[in-house]
Amino acid sequence: MLTMRKVLVVYYSQTGQLADIVDATIAPLRANADIEVTVSELKPNKPWPFPWPFFRFFNTFPETVYEDVEPAEAPGVDPDADYDLVILAYQVWFLSPSLPTIAFLKSEGARKLLAGKPVVTLIGCRNMWLMAQERMKTLISELGGRLVDNIVLTDSAHSAFTFVSTPMWMLTGKKGPFLNGLIPEAGVSKEDVAGCARFGRAIAAALPKRKREDSSPMLGGLGAVTVREGLIESEKTAKRSFMIWGKLLRATGTPSSALRQLVIVIYVLFLITLILTVVPLLAIIKALLKPFLKAHVARQRAYFAAPSGESMQLMESPS
Repeated sequence: MLTMRKVLVVYYSQTGQLADIVDATIAPLRANADIEVTVSELKPNKPWPFPWPFFRFFNTFPETVYEDVEPAEAPGVDPDADYDLVILAYQVWFLSPSLPTIAFLKSEGARKLLAGKPVVTLIGCRNMWLMAQERMKTLISELGGRLVDNIVLTDSAHSAFTFVSTPMWMLTGKKGPFLNGLIPEAGVSKEDVAGCARFGRAIAAALPKRKREDSSPMLGGLGAVTVREGLIESEKTAKRSFMIWGKLLRATGTPSSALRQLVIVIYVLFLITLILTVVPLLAIIKALLKPFLKAHVARQRAYFAAPSGESMQLMESPS
């Protein structure tokens, strides 16, 4: 007779997109009589606005990259409860885990809940998630957890389109499409969200028979992640830039200070210039060097795709 397995799902969804991804992923777990699912939606004491006011959006990045937020417990969860699996679903803010997610991971409850537990991370974002997940790996490890799988859903539109559609969505609350359909609707497609059920089915099939100390992936061959090799170096460069500018902005005062507001304007102009000039130049250089860096890029892809990997060998149609 199989023992009842307990799964904890913790998430924060500002736009509602990640909530839909979570629901689709855990539906097969909820339908399994051998699995008990507890879901906790993080609720910041001061709710983050959506859509974002322009200055509030950019003014949030220094505290985000430096993880300056007070600890916050997961609502409705007994920190002393024992779970067989923890699913952490998070958004990416400025190449970092969102502040509500960081607030939870800084809490004493998170330390108790994750210690010794297998953890699955679930990400919904535009297209850049590598640096955020690197930080999540460290945070989970520091709390005593073991990352066994990672699922990433991104906007499938070309980066040139999402460069416009995603900020429009964040700043206006409207997903599009824009410009009479020239720029497609922002966000993860409904088909990709529905396809998350395959991950839930795989977890539901494996978990009841799985030993807690097992650290092997459950989602291999299901296309859990796709690493866009052209963004690897761009993410590393952008992360360093965020850290430098974040430190400068924090030195100018609190988010409400006039000097910081002025520097934010300078930063936005810098960011636009960088995207329109340096980023295309780097793309050209990477394209020219690609034939000479195949082995290096392959190693990087394998590293960032771990633990679940990019293989689609076992892909099945969503039911």
